[in-house]
Amino acid sequence: MIMRLTAITLDCADPMALAAFYHRATGIPLADRSDGEFAGLRGADGFFLGFQRVDGYRPPSWPGQEVPQQLHLDFDVDDLDEATARLVEWGATVPDVQPRPDLWRVLLDPAGHPFCLTIPRGPREE
Repeated sequence: MIMRLTAITLDCADPMALAAFYHRATGIPLADRSDGEFAGLRGADGFFLGFQRVDGYRPPSWPGQEVPQQLHLDFDVDDLDEATARLVEWGATVPDVQPRPDLWRVLLDPAGHPFCLTIPRGPREE
């Protein structure tokens, strides 16, 4: 192995609000914060999901490319409809464009980053 992914950091306007959304969605505990400029979650395995404030932040315009998405996250869920409903209650939105709603759902987090919910398709190789 050459590299092991240890962290992902997302740009946003409000790091604490986005950290709170992903904490509720994943259960990963809040681990770091600094005066509204940065917040982060750290999993038991050490993986870190960070959120950093960017002046003039503009959310991605998915599926358009006026402001590219740059990256997106995928999360396995047991039930697409149930997970979608709960995440919308917590501040996510569901864009009209859904390329394969039978296999995955595209949502936008409160800062506008696209992310996908998927149903596990079998064992994953570690």
